[in-house]
Amino acid sequence: MPRFVTDSRPISALHPIQEFYREEFLKHHRCLQQQRPYFSEGAITDVEAALTRIMGQLDDLCSCADADQVVSSLLRKFDVLTGLSAWSDPKQIH
Repeated sequence: MPRFVTDSRPISALHPIQEFYREEFLKHHRCLQQQRPYFSEGAITDVEAALTRIMGQLDDLCSCADADQVVSSLLRKFDVLTGLSAWSDPKQIH
């Protein structure tokens, strides 16, 4: 069974937006792992494959003219599945 490999590289000052998005996708992966008992193994595998594909293409995605819209749209789609935004601590919202 394939596992999602987290990227342990230090945050790069040269590409802060890519690193920000990478961390957001990793948050969705961690959230998904906490919800693993509620999803079928096939669903988990499919979502992990999608996350892995996006993480692999993130640098290319971020170099597009409409990168913010594209990556934000992808994050919203994962949020529908994981509900990560609903787990946010309201005290941390400014």
